[in-house]
Amino acid sequence: MGQSPSASLDRENSFTDLFGFSSSSGFVSSDGFSDEFVANRDYTAGIPDECLAYVFQFLGPGDRNRCSLVCKRWLCVDGWSRLRLSLNAQSEIVFSLPSLFTRFDSVTKLTLRCSRKSISLKDDALEMISIRCQNLERLKLRGCREISDEGMLALAKNSKNLRKLSCGSCMFGAKALNAVLDYCTNLEELSVKRLRGIHGEAEAIGPGAAAASSLKTICLKELVNGQSFEPLVVGAKNLTSLKIIHCLGDWDRVLQLIGNRNRYQKENLYVNNNESNGNSNPLMEIHLERLQVSDIGLSAISKCTKIENLHIVKTPECSNFGLVCVAEHCKLLKKLHVDGWRTNRIGDEGLAAVAKHCPNLEELVLVGVNATYLSLEAIASNCSKLERLALCGSETIGNTEIACIAAKCKALKKLCIKGCPISNIAIEALGSGCPSLMKIKLRKCRGVSCEAGEWLRDQRGSLVVNMDACEVDGGFEASVSNSGIHEVGLDYQQTVGQVTGADASTSSNGRLALLMSKFGVFASRNLVACTFRRWSNGDDSFNSNL
Repeated sequence: MGQSPSASLDRENSFTDLFGFSSSSGFVSSDGFSDEFVANRDYTAGIPDECLAYVFQFLGPGDRNRCSLVCKRWLCVDGWSRLRLSLNAQSEIVFSLPSLFTRFDSVTKLTLRCSRKSISLKDDALEMISIRCQNLERLKLRGCREISDEGMLALAKNSKNLRKLSCGSCMFGAKALNAVLDYCTNLEELSVKRLRGIHGEAEAIGPGAAAASSLKTICLKELVNGQSFEPLVVGAKNLTSLKIIHCLGDWDRVLQLIGNRNRYQKENLYVNNNESNGNSNPLMEIHLERLQVSDIGLSAISKCTKIENLHIVKTPECSNFGLVCVAEHCKLLKKLHVDGWRTNRIGDEGLAAVAKHCPNLEELVLVGVNATYLSLEAIASNCSKLERLALCGSETIGNTEIACIAAKCKALKKLCIKGCPISNIAIEALGSGCPSLMKIKLRKCRGVSCEAGEWLRDQRGSLVVNMDACEVDGGFEASVSNSGIHEVGLDYQQTVGQVTGADASTSSNGRLALLMSKFGVFASRNLVACTFRRWSNGDDSFNSNL
């Protein structure tokens, strides 16, 4: 109505030309598109492959697997755009490797896991992977007990772009690691845990070409003969992060060599004014946990004056003297974690030195440290940038200390109190103090009632209160373990059961049963699962250390 026949005809022609169909093709009728065409239309046909791959990056492993089954194009795009792969590294996987890495030819991060009850892949399979994965930059090996020094040597020769290697519960030894350090000159991170092949009078490891040029992070965990890594740790000139956790032996000597090396670098820089201070690259993070290390070692690392992150966890031979040395020289310290193991060797004296010399402190965690009002008042007054504070298992931290923190810690955002003799009086002080406080966690504080937590929540509407007496604004502390979520899971014809998928699970069956009883019929619905994912995906980086 009101339109000429020619205008109607022009509109129809332009409409058909847009989709490349004519009215005589059978898909277009005088009334428009047929139902068959609308049902079979591919709405993504006009999207470039690169844009489609970008969309896939926002999907989880399960969703990506399902998308790869939609059509051949999506299967192809998912293959060349998937950069992370996690495989169940049993021996049978060797027959599927060619087809796997023909499809996934752009993998840069690869994880190979094998359970204790299974036989892992062997050297020939690892060599095949290293040849086909030319872009491999990160490799994680877990429980691959059949891989020997020869297999790692072949991997090192073929993976020149490798930047990060993490191995745990494997059987190869010093020869394999030396090969990696010699051939992988771009290696930046090395993590070794429970390496079975290093025992007795093991061959010295390192430094190699990688340590001398690019190695920045070293993490050693649960090693019987960790001292064999001494040449590597000392020879890594650009090392910025060192973590030594639960390794046997006396580590004071290694720390002394590190401290002396840093001092010599400073002296050379002072003599040669043409060399910039940035080239020294001193240590910025040191994590010492469950080690035989004393104040001698702490005094040595105090020579690394650019340390910002220090963990002293369950080292019973360390005392206030060592912490004072660190505080006096490492004035850029931002994060300090101390687990005194209730030995009373670290207390007010060491913490007072931290308060005096480390004004940039942002995070402080005290576990089993009997600090009192004297040291906490100094920290609250002098460390104006303190944002995260955890006080756990201290018999001397009561209402007075918490009231002092509430009154003087203006920048504090997260507070955790566990196993301390506080009462509702401390909660009342927090109701009007710490104006920047966003989250508070209370555990095993018997003097704090459920009503106090509810009052605090009402008093500070935006504050997240997490208590074991009564959960306020958050309910049960259900979480999804990050370690239980693998990067990739694939429904591949020849590798069913070989590639792990995303698996979000609760911490225990008992907790799940409790949640089921509390939520009743809703526990089986997606609402609860979505809620758990939302809680677990929050900012738990601070709580994970407690």
